[in-house]
Amino acid sequence: MNHRTVRRSSRVGIAATLLALPLAAAIGQSGGGKSATDWASYGRDEGHARNSPLTEITPANVAQLQPAWTYHMRPAGTTGETIPMPDGVPQKFRTGFSASEATPVVVDSVMYLATPYRRVVALDAATGKELWVFPLPANDQPSTRGVAYWPGSKGIAPRVVFGGRAGKLYALDAKTGKPAVGFGTEGAITMKTPEVMNGTRAPLGMSGPPAIYRNLIITGSRVQEMPTKGAAGDVRAWDAATGKLVWTFHSIPQPGEANFGTWDGESWKGRSGVNAWTFVVVDDKRGIAYLPLGAPTFDRWGGDRKGKNLYGNSIVAVDAKTGKYLWHFQTVHHDIWDVDVPVATLVDIKRGGRTIPAIVVMNKMSIMFILDRVTGKPVFDVREVPVPTDTDVPGEQPWPTQPMPAKPAPLTRLSWNADEIVDGPPALRAACEKMVKDLTIVPSKMFQPLRADSSVNFFPGSLGGSDWGGGSFDPSTGLYVINLNQLASPQQLAQQPDGSWGMKRGYAYFSDPESGIPCHKGKAGELVAVSVATGEVAWRTTLGSNADPALKDVGVLSAGGPITTASGVTFIGGTRDAMFRAFETRTGKPLWTTTLPASSYSTPMTYRPRGGKQMVAVVATGGFAFQPATSDAVVAYSLP
Repeated sequence: MNHRTVRRSSRVGIAATLLALPLAAAIGQSGGGKSATDWASYGRDEGHARNSPLTEITPANVAQLQPAWTYHMRPAGTTGETIPMPDGVPQKFRTGFSASEATPVVVDSVMYLATPYRRVVALDAATGKELWVFPLPANDQPSTRGVAYWPGSKGIAPRVVFGGRAGKLYALDAKTGKPAVGFGTEGAITMKTPEVMNGTRAPLGMSGPPAIYRNLIITGSRVQEMPTKGAAGDVRAWDAATGKLVWTFHSIPQPGEANFGTWDGESWKGRSGVNAWTFVVVDDKRGIAYLPLGAPTFDRWGGDRKGKNLYGNSIVAVDAKTGKYLWHFQTVHHDIWDVDVPVATLVDIKRGGRTIPAIVVMNKMSIMFILDRVTGKPVFDVREVPVPTDTDVPGEQPWPTQPMPAKPAPLTRLSWNADEIVDGPPALRAACEKMVKDLTIVPSKMFQPLRADSSVNFFPGSLGGSDWGGGSFDPSTGLYVINLNQLASPQQLAQQPDGSWGMKRGYAYFSDPESGIPCHKGKAGELVAVSVATGEVAWRTTLGSNADPALKDVGVLSAGGPITTASGVTFIGGTRDAMFRAFETRTGKPLWTTTLPASSYSTPMTYRPRGGKQMVAVVATGGFAFQPATSDAVVAYSLP
């Protein structure tokens, strides 16, 4: 099946195919992505609420959804890429398919999609017909999770913008798919400027799409996790018309800037990490951009960077027009566990007859901070709680306290005891007990520092309790809905030849290597709703199913995130069981389940094409949670 093949159900016939790079009349020039029928950015809007005002699909009729069309992303003859796996897990084999975490964007009945086959495509959103294809030059790869749409300005036509693996920022004419005239050189600029490369040839690219604010393209970056020195994680804004750099925010404060001095000595110099690798969030009305930042390099050892290490693991608010610092909130001090801040969502809290403009911020430990997005002040009290500091790693100085909100309570488990090995099938328990013995796994408390003499079974582990998939905010109920994982990582440090410290055996998970089922008691995967007004959990439901009846209530690991609609429906894929599900947003009640061509590790989206019905689309390739990529499908569903 080649990349131009589109299958539609027999109800609507077989869709015609188009040759690459046609000038498609179906692509309009109008619209700024503000229509209720569109899904104009990764999070639908730049606030990343991932909530659609569409109401055609309801809790009463969602079970009637049927496939409307399927688009195949893989060009004929393309071989997929092998994805490296953690130590102890068999390498994924070449299946001819590549994994995708992308969420499509739809504006004016046209779908724009980054594929894992070094191509960006435009499709007729009603039929899935291919309208144009842009093959990236020099075997570059587009942003893993998608593209952004700039609606144009002052006679300049709308553009599709996205980053690449090789450090380029691209802009395409949205109508033709051709490089945007006047943007950099042949529609691309290099992001690997001397100001961020720190005199190195380190990797720098983008894993998420940029944010759009007026005529600015705001970019985070994907950088190395080790070694220490490399490309800076600075956030930058570029002119959407010309590609010229407009502003730079230093993610590690420089001398003379606010909050300089939280790094011991000159340990801030040339440091990599502290990057916005997920999604910059924008409050368009107030002109504020929010930068969710990750951990410094190396993210498991901080002996060479004593201090709080701002702005590591922080949400930082800046003036979206100028990049000027406004405020910050650090969720983890001196991170030595790789618990980045991947989740940030704008929400409005209705309380006492007034509305509080707020932002939900979560680190990988599933600790949710709800902040006033204008001032940065917590909506619920936050106190510094004492945490363990015992470690046998010379030179390490763990921070003695960490911030903890009064509400909500941590949404996943953050500790593990030796008597909490899974009660499951005998073979599973035996495999888990062997892992404990072989890796010298010791119990862990919340924020337990790593050690050299044993493996700390750290929760929530490398995968994160919450991760880049984030959540969705339903304003009608005031509920924030998010999928959560509970899976520990046995982690141990070892001294390196240069005297620094790194992981002894790479990244491992406290789970059965074949099935991915965690080795601890309790849930593995859940969908959870939190009331942002009260800070209380409104409901929890198991997410995903296992073949073994003894594990039917455990759930499975997930990636990607949910979306909600104004009619009260929550959609999510994300699970390794290759299912696509709908829940009632108000109660968490399961409403509908269907089988996908492969597991979906992306966030779905919904839209209504011109003159058509509401559709829900999802990318389903597999390729995560110890599985190979086995599909190249984008599937759209609609009511009969």
